[in-house]
Amino acid sequence: MQRPVVAGLDGSSESRAAAHWAAREALRRGLPLRLVHAWEGLPEDGTATNLPELRAPQYYARRILRDTVDRISERYPQLYIAAEQVRRRPGPALLAEAENAELLVVGSQGLSSLGGFAAGSVAMATVAHAERPIVLVRAHETAEDEHLPDGTGKPSTDTPYRDVAVAVDIGGPCDDVLESAFHAAQLRHAPLRAVHAWHVPVMHGIPGAEERAPIRHQAEQELEALLEPWRQKFPTVFVREHLHEGRPAHVLVRAAGGAGLLVVGRRRRHAAVGSHTGPVAHALIHHVRCPVMLVPHD
Repeated sequence: MQRPVVAGLDGSSESRAAAHWAAREALRRGLPLRLVHAWEGLPEDGTATNLPELRAPQYYARRILRDTVDRISERYPQLYIAAEQVRRRPGPALLAEAENAELLVVGSQGLSSLGGFAAGSVAMATVAHAERPIVLVRAHETAEDEHLPDGTGKPSTDTPYRDVAVAVDIGGPCDDVLESAFHAAQLRHAPLRAVHAWHVPVMHGIPGAEERAPIRHQAEQELEALLEPWRQKFPTVFVREHLHEGRPAHVLVRAAGGAGLLVVGRRRRHAAVGSHTGPVAHALIHHVRCPVMLVPHD
């Protein structure tokens, strides 16, 4: 059975941008799109409420889903779309949806009284605990933003895709991360930036060029060896290796400039509570402008 690309809706501009990004990704992958809106205020039997204080919120909740489906169907008539409203808190609803999704897509900064798919605590908890890749999309992200500008500098969807960037941790498990990044680049016929941050351990004073050179050379060799089997598996993907000295979060924020997608790993959390995602993922979620794909790994 095909896993759908799932987008969570909450009525914010971020969640609408996420839904449209999810639609384009579903088309690239040849998968169906599933749109979900969760709100505890929905009646159990699905009928309209007679309580005056809930009529307007219930109407708005139903309209969020209906309007988004209509707009995506009009723009992408070839895409199969399923849509559902769920009577459940947004956090648990998202985690449940992620279990059967190829990819879960949410807005990165949305706030809403009618379900908080993109509200800070909900989104961060979902990112921390979901077992499937999650993509965070900012408001106003458009199809043109995924592509390079045309010859006059204007936005276009007729130009090649922007690079896909991937954070590579040479010393950690990254097979799932690299698989996702190479696949995303292949789907887009886009170059892949493999970014690694290295540093010289400060033992006594500030390290000079003599201390830096062999460490950088070793990092170059290790990165090349790590990427080689993936180059063979995805021979059509052109890879650019980027090694920069510095803290990983700072290096990756800079390296993601101009990219259309950043792919980064996130360690799985086995604790039942908490929303900690790690300092690098946290920084990228808040400071990178392009969509960020977080891929869980052990």
